[in-house]
Amino acid sequence: MAPKLKAQFDAEKVLKDTESQFEMIQILDEDGNVVNKDLVPDLSDEQLVELMERMVWTRILDQRSISLNRQGRLGFYAPTAGQEASQLASQYALEQEDFILPGYRDVPQLIWQGLPLTEAFLFSRGHFKGNRMPEGVNALSPQIIIGAQYVQTAGVALGLKKRGKQAVAITYTGDGGSSQGDFYEGINFASAYKAPAIFVIQNNNYAISTPRSKQTAAETLAQKAISVGIPGLQVDGMDALAVYQATKEARDRAVNGEGPTLIETITYRYGPHTMAGDDPTKYRTSDEDSEWEKKDPLVRFRKYLEGKGLWTEEKENEVIDRAKAEIKTAIKEADNTEKQKVTDLMENMYEAMPQHLAEQYEIYKEKESK
Repeated sequence: MAPKLKAQFDAEKVLKDTESQFEMIQILDEDGNVVNKDLVPDLSDEQLVELMERMVWTRILDQRSISLNRQGRLGFYAPTAGQEASQLASQYALEQEDFILPGYRDVPQLIWQGLPLTEAFLFSRGHFKGNRMPEGVNALSPQIIIGAQYVQTAGVALGLKKRGKQAVAITYTGDGGSSQGDFYEGINFASAYKAPAIFVIQNNNYAISTPRSKQTAAETLAQKAISVGIPGLQVDGMDALAVYQATKEARDRAVNGEGPTLIETITYRYGPHTMAGDDPTKYRTSDEDSEWEKKDPLVRFRKYLEGKGLWTEEKENEVIDRAKAEIKTAIKEADNTEKQKVTDLMENMYEAMPQHLAEQYEIYKEKESK
């Protein structure tokens, strides 16, 4: 074996110096106290209350969606409890003209951007009407392929820039998605063209059952932004104020022509990866769950608002009751929607149907008419 050469520079020090720049940004601690006054966003009392209402409403939606899935009334569903601050505070920093390219766990952002809840339920059932965005809702359907939305976002953002729009494209993936090739291709393309994009990594510690520590040796996921020459931020994803402010500043940079930003939100999903058979007790401990429950984004933000005299138990119960009523109405509407047919799939897929499918189309059309 050849002798080890003496290094002329300290590569390990360079790495550690770089990693030390990515300290987690936090505004509220676990008890709802402000720990960084300089970063508190300029939100009115009404806006703070509205954001809390959305988070509570979405937690109820998650609970009901899990129940509906178990009843067989929903199809694919990825639980969101624990990630409300990461999802909803980032969406709250957007404008209506901005474009959302979500992952499969990011249906709540679509709903608050304007997707009717009934259509969100139809998406879960695989119905084509749940994949059509209403007029004025700038979004794609949730991406199932891990990380593919990052490449799409780079293209959408470049399109917004070329059209002179004062708007951004934002996308989300999990920590597992940041290990995909599409992740790097997307952020690199957007960087090269200074496209107005915001790339969010919702680091909930697990890619299904694979812990984040086994996915990459990088100290943070935010530091991966350096490789393509864009800013990277690591944010407390259980802190709604921190997520909002980070996203707002990223949006300001983007519309000012300064290019994309990568935001890593440190968060946690309390439930399984999806309702399709994943059992988190096989790879997570009860102690770990308990530690993260202490950081619950709703509890933290509730304490903050209570300290300002803006939130009460009565107010929260009103939101819960409203959420339950709206969910009940939406699932009933979904139940009453005409069932999807094989011929619907063929009609939606082809403008000019191939001959062999045209023949099958007539067969199915006859069957469906009976």
